[in-house]
Amino acid sequence: MQGNIFHQSSWAKTSLGTPIELYRKTHTESGFSERPILLIGGVHGDEPEGVRLAQELLKWLFENEKTLKTRSWILIPCINPDGYSQNKRTNANGVDLNRNFPCRDWTPEAKASRYYPGPSPGSESEVQALIKLIEDEKPQLIVHFHSWEPCIVYTGHPGRKAAELLATDTNYECREDIGYPTPGSLGDFGWIEHQIPVICIEEQESIDLNLVWPHFKKGLELLLTEGGHK
Repeated sequence: MQGNIFHQSSWAKTSLGTPIELYRKTHTESGFSERPILLIGGVHGDEPEGVRLAQELLKWLFENEKTLKTRSWILIPCINPDGYSQNKRTNANGVDLNRNFPCRDWTPEAKASRYYPGPSPGSESEVQALIKLIEDEKPQLIVHFHSWEPCIVYTGHPGRKAAELLATDTNYECREDIGYPTPGSLGDFGWIEHQIPVICIEEQESIDLNLVWPHFKKGLELLLTEGGHK
């Protein structure tokens, strides 16, 4: 515990037993009492931009903890540390975590091995931990950080305003569809199964990592202090 931010160094473990860290801002002095905003980096291990954004956000939250009244939040800097350590999209079992969620559109088919959805929906330890967290905490919004081509994708119309906030200072397009099917994704699980809007930030793939945080600093600050997702 540091101030009002709680750190779990081993909130969950991967299939290899690697610890997964989690940070949260408690309700005590946040000035708000609603359900938290859940923020996730490193779903795909070969997208360092997403992990860098989560790390920089965490640093900013610690630095401004005593002066800013933020909404309640939960932050997982890297949900796929095994993939991240090897610069691989998938986890240690070769599963694309963003195709493994147990939603009604899950399918065992994949157009390439890097999209392998696993032997069954929700088969992976990392996904199981996220499912439990979502069902226990009932976050009002989920934001996960990726890299591909610049855009901000929201699943669930109530997430549109938050997506537009996150686009502040970026000139990135906000859209409701990434442009191709993503069965078994976090977005589908959050919105279709639980009516929780989900936002996928897509930073420019292979961008200078020092540019990632400046792109999204203003939008994340607005989101976490003004509740622009409502």
